[in-house]
Amino acid sequence: MREVRAVSRFFVCALVMMLVTYLVRAIPFTVFRRKVRNRFFRSFLYYVPYAVLTAMTLPAALYATGSMAVAAVGLLAAAVLAYRGRGLVVVSLAACAAAGLATWVIHLLG
Repeated sequence: MREVRAVSRFFVCALVMMLVTYLVRAIPFTVFRRKVRNRFFRSFLYYVPYAVLTAMTLPAALYATGSMAVAAVGLLAAAVLAYRGRGLVVVSLAACAAAGLATWVIHLLG
């Protein structure tokens, strides 16, 4: 009986997530039938994906390691290289190397 309840709860949760995802994607198409002409609103919509991506990625980057200092070193290395126009692979590898080096230095000193 308990397994049946768990399976039905899973499908209810999956259905709710599906509906929420659909509504989030469908509502803008029904509300904005014409091209948005307001300059402020267009610039707001332009920057929303970057803000959402940052809000999802930054906490994960800071809490990915056991130490906030190590995460900050890796994040700083990634930010500097990304600002200088390096590619995604180079930025990722350099951030991992910087975090690994910081971990090694912390273990060596402490």
